[in-house]
Amino acid sequence: MTSPIPLPPPHGWMLPPLIFKPASNATSTSLESIWNQPPPKLPGKKDLFIEADLMSPLDRIANVSILKQHEVDKLYKVENKPALSSSEQLCFLVRPRIKNMRYIASLVNADKLAGRTRKYKVIFSPQKFYACEMVLEEEGIYGDVSCDEWAFSLLPLDVDLLSMELPEFFRDYFLEGDQRWINTVAQALHLLSTLYGPFPNCYGIGRCAKMAYELWRNLEEEEDGETKGRRPEIGHIFLLDRDVDFVTALCSQVVYEGLVDDTFRIKCGSVDFGPEVTSSDKSLKVLLNAEDKVFNEIRNEHFSNVFGFLSQKARNLQAQYDRRRGMDIKQMKNFVSQELKGLKQEHRLLSLHIGACESIMKKKTKQDFQELIKTEHALLEGFNIRESTSYIEEHIDQQVSPIESLRLMCLLSITENGLIPKDYRSLKTQYLQSYGPEHLLTFSNLRRAGLLTEQAPGDTLTAVESKVSKLVTDKAAGKITDAFSSLAKRSNFRAISKKLNLIPRVDGEYDLKVPRDMAYVFSGAYVPLSCRIIEQVLERRSWQGLDEVVRLLNCSDFAFTDMTKEDKASSESLRLILVVFLGGCTFSEISALRFLGREKGYRFIFLTTAVTNSARLMEAMSEVKA
Repeated sequence: MTSPIPLPPPHGWMLPPLIFKPASNATSTSLESIWNQPPPKLPGKKDLFIEADLMSPLDRIANVSILKQHEVDKLYKVENKPALSSSEQLCFLVRPRIKNMRYIASLVNADKLAGRTRKYKVIFSPQKFYACEMVLEEEGIYGDVSCDEWAFSLLPLDVDLLSMELPEFFRDYFLEGDQRWINTVAQALHLLSTLYGPFPNCYGIGRCAKMAYELWRNLEEEEDGETKGRRPEIGHIFLLDRDVDFVTALCSQVVYEGLVDDTFRIKCGSVDFGPEVTSSDKSLKVLLNAEDKVFNEIRNEHFSNVFGFLSQKARNLQAQYDRRRGMDIKQMKNFVSQELKGLKQEHRLLSLHIGACESIMKKKTKQDFQELIKTEHALLEGFNIRESTSYIEEHIDQQVSPIESLRLMCLLSITENGLIPKDYRSLKTQYLQSYGPEHLLTFSNLRRAGLLTEQAPGDTLTAVESKVSKLVTDKAAGKITDAFSSLAKRSNFRAISKKLNLIPRVDGEYDLKVPRDMAYVFSGAYVPLSCRIIEQVLERRSWQGLDEVVRLLNCSDFAFTDMTKEDKASSESLRLILVVFLGGCTFSEISALRFLGREKGYRFIFLTTAVTNSARLMEAMSEVKA
């Protein structure tokens, strides 16, 4: 039986100011006003049924008072259990999924059997799909419910980070070949262009990126008047598919924000710190954004520098407290009224981040993190592959973690352009024996996605396969192409790494305190491929000179550039770049591009379908749910 869950307490968080603002000649609509729009109304007292993965996004914009204003009485979680609600009106806020429609139908049909009449409203977020309406019709309740949409597709998590909060995008598109969310991406891009003017320079790579771009352009053409004559606020937009660079997403993160995400799971811009961090018997939910001054200074730092910074910060804070000594009454009054509150807040945040660092250190020491990082670096550089394979086998045999073992196997596979048949069979057998045969379907998923593959004899496409792949490129045959290409998907990581100089050659030890390039986000061992591609394209303002890289990425048909006259774009807007990650981006990539921005004078804004990491990537592919 589903019992109502308590409404979220007011958290007093306000949207941080975005680094970009609507153009002066824009309409009165702004991103903030759209973001703060509540779901469609259902007048009168009601109970709200909400899907689990919509709770965090809703909590960011609707505290208890806002829900009460919309006459929400009780809040229920959508789950496969009967719900006892006494309300005469039921409202369902759900993703457009078939299983959710079955759940709603079971409740409505149960009421019918009991002879009870109620009002039902289904609100789909971010959009309604025809398939869902068909299921409601099949279940015989289409006439009993009213349907609406809550076009909630852009959630500002920070001053430079927008998320669509669609974690399912990765599995749906890159595994299942389901293209339903591409329209949502196109709509989000259209919204941004109507708010901030046209984007004069567009670049992209990947099949999904190209489809989203083309659909977005169609929307722009249909409503040409909205952006015509507008001065661009954002000079460049770059769309990138997650499968262009799996390697970066599979590596262990070592910047502070990435480690916090890997260790505690940052969800919708906030994190739950347990008693081991708060030094009390209670957990605490903390928002991690630029408003947290302590966090903002260490978020992009390599973890080895964080403790030194925090200890210095603690000394400075103590020195500010010590200033009270020797103050007269007037000075003390000013200190208490103007500074004390800020110092106490900073002290609280400092204690939390020191606690988080200590907790991360304990967990990583227990896992022998140094040995793990050493193995990852060897895989990235292509050295000691046999020793690395033995390390992965030992990892599996010790049953350290099914997700971690899968991640290391995938990293080995992609960096080596597939596993040799003997190693593939051996690792797969050991994994299934160690973690259970129920993981067998997961291996099938990983192979289809190109994450864990077996090298074929000769490791090259036959002439017939090559000819067929050239013929089957029409959009109408997209799924056939995907199915075919997955059989012959090759990462070519070594060749790409050499072409783009992803593995820095440094004399002596890499200086992590004063980093020289984006490789610092992986301890100087590897420059994120996705970030290097963006850097190279921005330098050239096109894909010119990168033909071989594009070919090695298997994206010859899916790399595009669209440039318009820049006479209306200001020099400031040309330094502003919107990077769109389709399938998720990691905090390591965000930190790397922030570093690139500081070095080159760019300002990056990030739009992602969801923030991801290696564990989320593996969980999306897994058929065994934790």
